Amino acid sequence: MPPTPKNDAELRQAFALFSETSEKLAETYLELQSQVARLTSELAAANGELARRERLSALGEMAAQVAHQLRTPLATALLYAGHLAKPDLGEADRMRFSQKVLSRLRYLERLIQDMLLFVKGARVSPEPFPISALADEIVQTIEPQASAKGIRFRHNAPPEDLMLSGDRQAISGAVINLLENAIQACPADGEVDFLVGGQGSPFASFRVEDTGQGVPESVRDRLFDPFFTTRSEGSGLGLAIVRQVAEAHGGWVEWTPREEGGSRFTLLLPIAKPDAPIVPDLHGY
Repeated sequence: MPPTPKNDAELRQAFALFSETSEKLAETYLELQSQVARLTSELAAANGELARRERLSALGEMAAQVAHQLRTPLATALLYAGHLAKPDLGEADRMRFSQKVLSRLRYLERLIQDMLLFVKGARVSPEPFPISALADEIVQTIEPQASAKGIRFRHNAPPEDLMLSGDRQAISGAVINLLENAIQACPADGEVDFLVGGQGSPFASFRVEDTGQGVPESVRDRLFDPFFTTRSEGSGLGLAIVRQVAEAHGGWVEWTPREEGGSRFTLLLPIAKPDAPIVPDLHGY
């Protein structure tokens, strides 16, 4: 039975997304090659500084991990795409395989985006902004996700006069990453707390607590390692990126278990100096 126009459109969409994902994959490898070449040059000029050697070694390991992470979902997408080419495939099966192809390609796209973000690293530009505005923006993003899963999401109102300086988008992404992990870790009737503070301290704190199962002792030392994950799907780069953002801004991120069960992640970042110029909050417009 010849494919219907609707199925043709779905097939074209699947292959268009496949083409776009392949281009992004090529971009990832090019970025890796560029980073390795630059760091090799720096190593030669600096006569083998230890920190840069470690970075070069990490990038070499990452290149191998990229292939490992992408191989399975890419092979699966190709398998489903091959089924779509069968002329005697029924309409129901064609729709099912189209959805599976799109699902695998979207997963690949997310993996590649995380990898590109990790490889490029955090590039901090000193832009002061109010913590309260950042917290409001994060809450508006997370509340619908928590509500959709039936999770109770609680948050506080940070002091209006506290300021941060740096890449607002990167910091927002790091905190949202912690909150989304907390939501995924919780059962349907769980709770997630988001507490922002720092008044009287040189550091602002973004604390995320959940009532999930917590982190097994056997994997706690690897929580922030690139490509390490305990989930069946995921890039394993989320917490590594959070740590990267924290360190780029002169801060750090830490994990502790809750006495009641679950996890507590805390991101700490230096508070901007009182005389720092304020950047107008235009994110709500």
